[in-house]
Amino acid sequence: MKNRVNLKKYLIMCTIIFLFFVMGFYVINQIQYSQYTRNVNAIINQIVAEIQEKYPDVDTNEIIQILNREETNVSNVLLEYGINIEEDSVILKNDTAHTRFLLVNIAMVLLFFICIVVIFGVYQKNQRKKIDEITKYIEEINNRNYTLDIQDNSEDELSILKNELYKITVMLKEQAENSKNDKISLKKSLEDISHQLKTPLTSITIMLDNILDNKNMGVETRNEFIKDIHREIANMNFFVQTLLKLSKFDADTITFNDKQEKIKDIVKESIRNVSTLCDLKNMEIVVNSTSYEFVEPGIKNNLKEEIKEIGAIIEEREEVKTQQKPQQFKSPTVVCDLKWQVEAITNILKNSVEHSKENSKIYIKYDENNMYSEIVIKDNGIGIDKDDIKHIFERFYKGKNSSKDSVGIGLALAKTIIEKNNGYITVDSEVGKGTTFCIRYLK
Repeated sequence: MKNRVNLKKYLIMCTIIFLFFVMGFYVINQIQYSQYTRNVNAIINQIVAEIQEKYPDVDTNEIIQILNREETNVSNVLLEYGINIEEDSVILKNDTAHTRFLLVNIAMVLLFFICIVVIFGVYQKNQRKKIDEITKYIEEINNRNYTLDIQDNSEDELSILKNELYKITVMLKEQAENSKNDKISLKKSLEDISHQLKTPLTSITIMLDNILDNKNMGVETRNEFIKDIHREIANMNFFVQTLLKLSKFDADTITFNDKQEKIKDIVKESIRNVSTLCDLKNMEIVVNSTSYEFVEPGIKNNLKEEIKEIGAIIEEREEVKTQQKPQQFKSPTVVCDLKWQVEAITNILKNSVEHSKENSKIYIKYDENNMYSEIVIKDNGIGIDKDDIKHIFERFYKGKNSSKDSVGIGLALAKTIIEKNNGYITVDSEVGKGTTFCIRYLK
C-alpha cells in the first residue's frame, strides 16, 4: 500500500492532541480527587477532635475502625437533619469544587473539539486546494497545453493522482508531437512520392507524344523510345511495390514465417534476382565462404536455360565440397523468413550492381560464430560520399553519387527487413574505392 504522507501527518497530529487532552483530564481528575480528599479529611479530623474533647474515654483507634468499616448497613441518622446521604452532599466545599471542576472539564472538551475541527478544516482546505489545482491542470490539458510540470514528491492520494496526471500529460505531449511529426513526415513523403512519380510520368508522356505525333519516325528511334518507356514503367513498378511493402511494415501487418535457413540459399536466390542486371553490365558475383567458395558469373544472353544450368553446377560443386570435407563443412544458418531476407539482400545487391562499373565484380562473403551470422557484400563501384553514408538508409534519400534511376527506398526496405529478423546492417565506403555492406544476424 502506498504511503499517504499527508493523511498520516494529520492523524499523528490528532493522536498527539488526543493524548495531550487525555493527560489533561487525568491531571484534573487527580486534582479533583485530592481536593475532595482534603475536604473530607478536614471534616473528619474536626469531628474526631471534638469527640476526643467531649468524650476523652473514646479510643481513637475505634473511631478509625468505624471510618474504615466496609459494612454500610447503619441507618441514615442524618435524615433527621434533612440530609439524604444517597443524594445530598454533606460537605458543601465538595459541591463548590465539583462545580469548578465540571466547568474545567467542559472547557477541556470544547478545546479538544475545536482543535480537531481546526485540524480537519486545514486538512480539507489543503485537499480542496490540491483538487482545484488538479482541476485547473486538467482544463489546461483540455486546452492542449502540455507544457505543465505537475510532479509532486509527496505520496498521498492526491499527490499520486497529480503524478499520474503528469504521466498522462507527458504521454499526450509526446502523442501530440508525434502526430505533428507524422503529419510533417507524411507531407514530405507525399511530396517525395509525387516527385518520384512525376518525373517518369512526364518522360513517358513526352516520349508517347513524340511517337504519336511523328508517324514517320524511324523504327530504330521508335524502338529506343519504347525501351525507355519500358524502363521508366519498370522503375515506377519497383517504386510502387517497394513503397507498398514499406507501408505494410509501418502498419505492422506483415507476419514473418521464421525458420532455420541456410545463408547460402539466401545468397543464391538473391544473386539470381539480380542476374539480369549483372548480364547487362557484364558483371559477375564472387561468393566466398570460410568453408568453400564458388563463382557465379553474370548470366549471359538472359536465358533461363543458362540460369538453371549454372544453378545446377553450383549445387553440384557444393555437394562435392561437402562430400570431400564432411566434418569441416557446416553451412552458416540464420533464423529468418527466407522470402523477406532474399528481398533485403536482393535490394543491397541491386544497389551494388547499379553503382558498379561494367566488367567489374561484386564479392560476397558469409560466416557465423557463437554471437551472430554475417553476410558481407563488397563492390568496386563509385563509392558513397562520407556526408551521405549516415543517410543512405533513409527513405527517398539520394546521395551525390546516386544513379539516375535510383528512388532511394531499396536500402530503407532492406534495413527494415533485416532489423525485423534481429539483425543490423552497417556500411563502409570511400569514393572511388567501392562500398562494403555488412549484415549481422544476432543469435
